[in-house]
Amino acid sequence: MIENGFMYVAVLAMTAASIVALEKRTQAKLFEYLPSIVIIYFVVMLLSTFGLWQKSESVTASYILLKSNLLPAMIFLMLLSADMREIFKLGKKMLLTFLLASVSIAIGFIGTFALFHTYFEPDAWKPFAALSGSWMGGTANMVAIQGALDLPDSAMGYTLLIDSIDYAIWVMILLALVPFAKKFNLWSKADTSVIDEVGERLALKEDHKKPIGFPSLFFLLGSALIVSALAQNGALYLPTTSFLTTTTWIVIIATLAGILFAMTPLAKLSGGSQLANIMLYLIVALIASRANFSELTEAPLYIAAGFVIIAIHVCIMIFFAKLFKLDLFSLGVASLANIGGVASAPILASAYSKALIPIGVLMAMMGYILGTFGGLMVGKVLEMIGG
Repeated sequence: MIENGFMYVAVLAMTAASIVALEKRTQAKLFEYLPSIVIIYFVVMLLSTFGLWQKSESVTASYILLKSNLLPAMIFLMLLSADMREIFKLGKKMLLTFLLASVSIAIGFIGTFALFHTYFEPDAWKPFAALSGSWMGGTANMVAIQGALDLPDSAMGYTLLIDSIDYAIWVMILLALVPFAKKFNLWSKADTSVIDEVGERLALKEDHKKPIGFPSLFFLLGSALIVSALAQNGALYLPTTSFLTTTTWIVIIATLAGILFAMTPLAKLSGGSQLANIMLYLIVALIASRANFSELTEAPLYIAAGFVIIAIHVCIMIFFAKLFKLDLFSLGVASLANIGGVASAPILASAYSKALIPIGVLMAMMGYILGTFGGLMVGKVLEMIGG
């Protein structure tokens, strides 16, 4: 049993790194439906269930130190890729489709929780709020909301269960619908010429990206750590409420810093997303290390609720597709950019055309910007319903 804090962190880092390396080396089908980050969570959770480490003073101190300092740094680095100027160039219809996906998901969460909240424990609004951040952005947003709402790590198992099982099935459905795009577009009377043009322009820009360099990687790491330190110190001077805690302020400051610096030369440095992913995987491993499989007693109910959320989201999207003449590509990628994030939206985009991959990436970047704020707003509504 591990009681030393550094050994505990080293084991978590090695476990996460091994799973990522396994995904890269084997390219197994499993990773198409269950991303490595989800597998990391459940593998680490399994090790925790078997008692590989103890919640000793050293282990707890290492957990708190690493998680609290890495979270703002990760948020900042994730958002450096989300240049608002590029996102606005996507065009009104694609931006509308993305926002429609986000709003319909938010409505799905609020409607589902209003219907079923009496079947869950009193604080169930918190896991659902964290999941709404993930489904309007990505895992980074989910982790940010978990920190902002002080959601216990043990409760994150439910969030990850819905996020992995329901998401995996939704990805399969969206990929299966690709051959029916022309029929759907005829039904909705959609015009796809703008999408093709934007896709080609973004693909040309993607080809001119610089390879990762040591100086830029090191400078980005330093910048992220400074932002983390400043966000944590600055948040101490801001007013707090029962909902807007110091941790919430830290998340908001780091998010705004990322959005702002994404429009500066700092965003052009290579390696930011890779560093952010390392931090994200470590944070997810840390969260999983405090969870236990024996605590997941209401798992089937949470998974069923996830499918109800997706069903409400789909009904709203189809209604507005007919109303605004939206195409299946935009609807599918907008949905997956929200629910799946930057790892899966480009996969669906590539199923339509390789030239459209950058659109999937940009839409997912929009999710990173809106996911945390959207999730916190949904969380506030869910808290009111649950109260």
